[in-house]
Amino acid sequence: MNITHLKNTANAALGEANPVAVPLGEPVSLTRVEAIERPDRVETGIWECTPGRWRRQIVEQEFCHFIQGRGSFTPDGGETIEFQAGDAFLLPENSVGVWDIQETVRKTYVIILRD
Repeated sequence: MNITHLKNTANAALGEANPVAVPLGEPVSLTRVEAIERPDRVETGIWECTPGRWRRQIVEQEFCHFIQGRGSFTPDGGETIEFQAGDAFLLPENSVGVWDIQETVRKTYVIILRD
């Protein structure tokens, strides 16, 4: 059995800040992450993002639980989902759209990686 335990997710040290891949204006969001890729094709970790708007590039299925901040996600052709600390949602495969982060967000996540 391989149990992944993310400790102190609200205050854990994360990696170096990098700009998002496809920003939509200013400010350009910066992200930091601490990721663990498991042998069973699952990635989990802690992710943080500063305010800004940008296009989501991950096409795998993702579950995320927001532990800090607030913002929204608007899937292409869908309705805007507002979220804040304490909320969680599941993004199905191929859920592309626009993130709009109003207050620095930190989340825990699980991504089901494709073969």
